[in-house]
Amino acid sequence: MEKWRDTRWTHRMTVHLDFNNMMSDFVGQGRGITREEINELAPRALEIANSISTRVEAGELGFYELPYDTETAEKIVKMAGSYRGKCDDLVILGIGGSALSTTALFRALCPPRHNLLTRRARGGQPRVFVMDNVDPASFKSVLDIINPEKTVFNVITKSGGTAETLSQFLIIRQFLEDKIGKEAAREQIVVTTGPRRERLNAMAEEEGYRLLTIPENVGGRFSVLTPVGLFPAAMFGVDILELLAGARYMDELCQTKKLLQNPAYLAGALHYLADVKRGLNIAVMMPYSDSLIQVAIWFRQLWAESLGKAVNNAGETVNVGQTPVVASGVTDQHSQMQLYQEGPYDKLITFLTVDNPPGTLAIPKMKEPREEMAYLGGHDMAELMKIELLATQLALTKAGRLNMSFILPEVNPFTIGQLFFLLEVQTVFTGGLYDINPMNQPGVEAGKQFINGMMGRSGFEDKARESRE
Repeated sequence: MEKWRDTRWTHRMTVHLDFNNMMSDFVGQGRGITREEINELAPRALEIANSISTRVEAGELGFYELPYDTETAEKIVKMAGSYRGKCDDLVILGIGGSALSTTALFRALCPPRHNLLTRRARGGQPRVFVMDNVDPASFKSVLDIINPEKTVFNVITKSGGTAETLSQFLIIRQFLEDKIGKEAAREQIVVTTGPRRERLNAMAEEEGYRLLTIPENVGGRFSVLTPVGLFPAAMFGVDILELLAGARYMDELCQTKKLLQNPAYLAGALHYLADVKRGLNIAVMMPYSDSLIQVAIWFRQLWAESLGKAVNNAGETVNVGQTPVVASGVTDQHSQMQLYQEGPYDKLITFLTVDNPPGTLAIPKMKEPREEMAYLGGHDMAELMKIELLATQLALTKAGRLNMSFILPEVNPFTIGQLFFLLEVQTVFTGGLYDINPMNQPGVEAGKQFINGMMGRSGFEDKARESRE
């Protein structure tokens, strides 16, 4: 058994899938997945792959088009450049995919303590604040520390009608107009929304805000490579053209319809088999790099909202979907791992690992060595991190606990672009295996309707009455 590594693709920055520890040869018969079970899925996988190709050609899966839209990316780079030297802070107003995209890119591709660095040490890039909730204490705390004249506010909502984001926007609009006047406020607001003119799109044009458009055929949780993620990333210095290049490269790898040669399809098939054949209905993603923890949190929404469905495509009640959980290596070896190691056999663990992390710190040898510490001297923290990962994988595997790994050669825009696109394709393919629609979110919409009714929005009076019953 070997890592997934198609020999046609030899780029040194390829993201790889290692699924050895998913297989019965490694974790034991009755626990692991067998080759026969994967092969049995091959005909169904081909049907799904053909369906995906048809839907892509019809424009129904818009996120497949995004890696090739370099024209939009170049316009975004130019817009972001117009703020260079004028912007000390970037504040993102959004929730769900409208916020998680930026947070994942920021944490992965900026220094770990970016906001604490001086402007010079940040390379002139702004501090970044992602306001992904409506907790008034948190929101006000950011307003208290920014200079409104040197802050860009990016309002992001695909629908143009998200109550939480619109509430944030109205507060910021008033805040800016009170502090610097209506004319100056126009220059500090960038609106990223869908193309429907009757909503925020129309208001942005009427009031003169800069406007970026999210394609209609791209859902919020799949929007990281639209202006939702690209504009903030360009603002804090990410090479977004390289990000798209990585996504294009992964799209090439995922063009094959052969299950065992397609990393996204294979990862999806392994999740599906682990769930329906082995009862592993909890999908843990555990990065062994602090830079990737927010990618796991981004994926948590993608997996939960796409696959957690009450009915299948035939309208039958099925109530499917793995519960996604985020853990952090090494931190959660000292909290959650006891449960994963000895608790119920209901979890599949996916590690995100980095072959070449940036830099390390040597662990010094003690001049007067103490027995309980001396063994650490002469090693370094990167080595310790890798050994922690290997030890965790080994312990899980010996205990018959299924785990696999996505391996990044290093963390950079090219590899992160690959990882985002791979996980999106994996999600859509897995939706096909469950025979559900991975692109809708009726459960989320139900909650939104009650919010609209309880807040007094016209047209939702029935929801207001229902909430009082």
